[in-house]
Amino acid sequence: MKNNYFRWPVTILGLSLAIGNLSCTDDCETTRTYRTTVPFVLTVDQIRNEIASQGPQELVNLGKIYVKDNYIFINELKKGLHIIDNSNPQQPQNIAFLKIPGVIDMAVKDNILYADNYMDVVSFDITDPKNIKLTGRVKDVFNQGTADGITWGYSPGSQTITDYETKIITDKIRTNCGFLIVNPNPIYYYANDMAYYAGSKGPTGPSASGTGQGGSMARFTIYDDFLYTVSQSDLLLFNIKAPTQPVQESKINLGWGIETIFPYKDKLFIGSNTGMYIFDNKNPAKPERITMFEHARACDPVVVANDIAYVTLRSGFCGASPNRLDVVDVTNIYAPRLLKSYEMQNPAGLGIDFPSLFICEGQYGLKSFDASSAMDIKLQQHIEKINAFDVIPLGGKHLLMVGKDGLYQYDTSNPKDMKLLSIIPVKKES
Repeated sequence: MKNNYFRWPVTILGLSLAIGNLSCTDDCETTRTYRTTVPFVLTVDQIRNEIASQGPQELVNLGKIYVKDNYIFINELKKGLHIIDNSNPQQPQNIAFLKIPGVIDMAVKDNILYADNYMDVVSFDITDPKNIKLTGRVKDVFNQGTADGITWGYSPGSQTITDYETKIITDKIRTNCGFLIVNPNPIYYYANDMAYYAGSKGPTGPSASGTGQGGSMARFTIYDDFLYTVSQSDLLLFNIKAPTQPVQESKINLGWGIETIFPYKDKLFIGSNTGMYIFDNKNPAKPERITMFEHARACDPVVVANDIAYVTLRSGFCGASPNRLDVVDVTNIYAPRLLKSYEMQNPAGLGIDFPSLFICEGQYGLKSFDASSAMDIKLQQHIEKINAFDVIPLGGKHLLMVGKDGLYQYDTSNPKDMKLLSIIPVKKES
């Protein structure tokens, strides 16, 4: 009991010293480095007038990929499109850059490319990839968009876009020695998560004449004489019978959290934060919503083959769902049926070249699976130490993959032992 008594003065003294230190006039200099978002405003005139066909530029901050014939289009997030001559996949050539402010999505039919220009949809003649020409524009289509976890907004009244850019800040601050001073400015730590981008028509979708292929994160796709796009809340339909001059025909509200669109046979599969919508597209001018397959809140790209839908669910910005692959029987589109779920690490984009299934696992790399049996999907190869965002399988022997570090191409003739063909790396931060 006596020992306990003599501890009290020591404790009180220690507390007094700590309180005294709070008012200590000594200070220390601390260096901190962090990422933060900084707003900027663009006028509509700036956005519409700054489109330009330019010489090749280095890859820096990549979004989606799209392939048409021997050309690959790589999205430089909200800056433009890199154009790659891929006549030789072992030695791809960066040949041009198409500057498009706000661009995230793209799709190609014949020699016409369609893309977003912040709030507008624009069309280009790409007959000469080194001298691309703007041919048409549909104004005021989108009110907002998201890329890299950052959302921009359009104000029609003021004719301005408010967007944000991520910057690395290094500064020095003075603190009371030994005490942490909380940064009064909001800090947004960067997460390497490109779940919020899109692509275009997946490799197992309908093959309209001259149409290219995109990844599973698609928000643009082409079917017949129509361009379909999805915003965060709507399915929008554009008539492209006159290819150089798209005309908006309709808009279907789907609620919030819409992410991707994938065509399969005469159906459209639309991924959202809360489920997969299925549309009957027998009449391409009037797609009809049939049903929705619900799941826990998560990021949700989808691809389809042989009436089986493969859906990756990923925790993070979109929700807190477990990281997994859902395999869904869509033979009866009125009653889609979950067959089995498979645990994943942090799945993003995926591609199906049946029976091979390829899944990007973000910072955990790229995986190849044998999907011959939906009830027994087996891992064939795991390529680690790369960052994988989205893939485009090309005919059983070739695969394109884009990630944080650049564009990768693999020989997939043996899906158990994929061979690296080439890399176009991103520019490293200095």
